[in-house]
Amino acid sequence: MSEVSQRSLQPWQVIAGGVCGLMLTLGLARFAYTPLLPVMQAQTGLGDAGAGALAAVNYAGYMSGALAVAWLDDVRWRHRFYGMGLWLALLTTAAMGLSAWWPAWALWRYIGGLCGASGMLLGSGLVLGWLMQHGRRPELGLHFMGIGLGIIFSAVGAWGLGQLWSDWATQWWAFAVAGLVFFVPAWRWRPPVPPATAAKATGAGQAQAPKRWLWTMLASYFAAGWGFVISATFTVAIVEREPALAGQGPWAWALVGLAATPAVFLWDRVARALGDIRALMLAFVLQILAVMLPAASSSLWAALAGAVGYGATFIGIVSLTLALVGRRSPANPGKAMARLTLSYGAAQIIAPAVTGAMAQASGSFKGGLWLTAAVMSAGLVLLSSLPREP
Repeated sequence: MSEVSQRSLQPWQVIAGGVCGLMLTLGLARFAYTPLLPVMQAQTGLGDAGAGALAAVNYAGYMSGALAVAWLDDVRWRHRFYGMGLWLALLTTAAMGLSAWWPAWALWRYIGGLCGASGMLLGSGLVLGWLMQHGRRPELGLHFMGIGLGIIFSAVGAWGLGQLWSDWATQWWAFAVAGLVFFVPAWRWRPPVPPATAAKATGAGQAQAPKRWLWTMLASYFAAGWGFVISATFTVAIVEREPALAGQGPWAWALVGLAATPAVFLWDRVARALGDIRALMLAFVLQILAVMLPAASSSLWAALAGAVGYGATFIGIVSLTLALVGRRSPANPGKAMARLTLSYGAAQIIAPAVTGAMAQASGSFKGGLWLTAAVMSAGLVLLSSLPREP
């Protein structure tokens, strides 16, 4: 990208490029695995244990990326690694169709997790930094629409590809080709590396968040991560147990994406009206209710309402929290976001194991859902202790 084209970038281009970057690095490099898993298992003999291990490897890649970003200070390297993540998202998606050898799959899933971290943390940090440097409203709601759109694209895309090609490998390759549609704008409209003077000026004279505030946010985001992973892991399983929706797992996942896509935009408006902390508290309350619905009732409407409520709230919590913390660290928003993501991720390691053990012992997810509601309630209490406009 030339210096002239960098200067001429418009806000809509930066936002659209960021959205496409999320759809590529998350929607394909991470999320495509979920709807393509059934056909992979049916045609390659991949067992449940191997499939679960691949999911764990992918998450390990994401957490490795978050850990690296948490210590990455140089904006030039953040920009380079983000660009590498865009390229690797395409390559690893295509590589998944080259072989049914599990170690190769594990390598591609690990790199795909790194790509997810680059898009979610580096890309988001670069977009937020560009908005602040150019005097724009420092919100990430429109940017994070890419997550919901990525979920929808992976779900609907897998269904459509399955109608055209039955072969699992061909479906992976087709996803990689489709990824070019997102790669081009994501690459061309990347936020440029700011001049050194501009980068320093952005953070000059702005106080960093006090330690107590940061620790409280870390703890509350841990609770949010617990709520996110339990719903993400078990929503489809809960819906599948309803006879009327048997076999419709990908569509339940798409329902989450449909609810998430407009929600991020709406949560920005709620934050403007109520303030960031109050908006976050409201999102927590609504997600707690979404978790409690399928715990309290086995009816179809409760399962569907829980899925919609989850989609509409988890993305708002992520968007509001990362934007809020990023604004408190204007010199390096991505680094601050990454540190919170490590807290969010710790919950995603602990929660599924605890809930899975509870479900196996009781034969029901209800106990795990009630525990999730309790953990999120603790996070809500922590948020209520913060000043309303930190």
